[in-house]
Amino acid sequence: MNKPYIIAEMGVNFYDTARVLGISPLDAAKMYIDAAAEAGIDCAKFQSYKAGTIVSKNSPAYWDTTKEPTKTQYELFLKHDSFGEAEYRELCDYTHAKGMDFTSTPFDYASADYLEDMVDFYKISSSDLSNIPFIKHIGAKGKPVYMSVGAAYLSEVDVAVRALKESGCKDIVIFHCVLSYPTDPANANLRVIETLKKDFHDLRIGFSDHVAPDDTMMTLATAYLLGADVIEKHFTLDKTLPGNDHYHAGDPEDFKKAIANFRWIDTVLGNPEKTVLDCEIVPRREARRSLVLTRDMKIGEVIKAEDLMPKRPGTGISPEYVEIVVGRKVVKDLEEDTILTWDMV
Repeated sequence: MNKPYIIAEMGVNFYDTARVLGISPLDAAKMYIDAAAEAGIDCAKFQSYKAGTIVSKNSPAYWDTTKEPTKTQYELFLKHDSFGEAEYRELCDYTHAKGMDFTSTPFDYASADYLEDMVDFYKISSSDLSNIPFIKHIGAKGKPVYMSVGAAYLSEVDVAVRALKESGCKDIVIFHCVLSYPTDPANANLRVIETLKKDFHDLRIGFSDHVAPDDTMMTLATAYLLGADVIEKHFTLDKTLPGNDHYHAGDPEDFKKAIANFRWIDTVLGNPEKTVLDCEIVPRREARRSLVLTRDMKIGEVIKAEDLMPKRPGTGISPEYVEIVVGRKVVKDLEEDTILTWDMV
């Protein structure tokens, strides 16, 4: 199967689960990894930052404050920045033991450096698309780099991609992304995937999804149909939890549904070669037409156009040869409705 590579963005949702269940964030993160592995996901992704290095203390909220009431970015990040190198190493090992890839988005140089021997690839956030020195620092590490390009003009994407290439990065994926939480379906603009595939034809193109899950997971199915090779979506164990990303995340059942959709899409897309399939051989013979006599004919009579009608099945002379048959004689007595074959004329 050619299904897309699927990344479960754990983000910081597990902190809320830890609080509700009265367990440590690390144990909650492992629960998320377990559920992702069971759902058939390819990669567990986290976020590595410290509030003090990602945001100034007065930065206002840019999310839906009816869902996440924290008023400043600093306060929000401060709630979710307790992990350091040791915790991510433990999560890295745990994820790999479950048969999945591991990554974490670094939001500062220290995180980028300590993650180097853990991550299977680096993920760069849309928010760092214009942070060219940071992009070059990551690109120079010799790992694949996956980069979201939300809230950007095409020219800015081009500058960031050039920076990665100039730093020596050989394996780049760029994600169409809308930097709005949750993304209104009317703003999803999935056709941008086609634009990115056309303009960056040497790169793989993905989709980082912030649209709230629907019952059929059609957003992700559509992204795949438009050519997304990699799909990333926020992951939660409980979509009803208050907090940063639960309200637009998918739960394990949503991801299973999406994976089933990808399999179905692959099944029905099939092979691009236009040919007669094995399942069509009998229907092709029985449903096509042959030249059939419209009256009884005696041996030696000349066949006229009005003596012939194309009827099923297609076991006799094909109607495409009607001009060859008209004007020939029948070589034996034939009844009306006889399906003509070449040995009869």
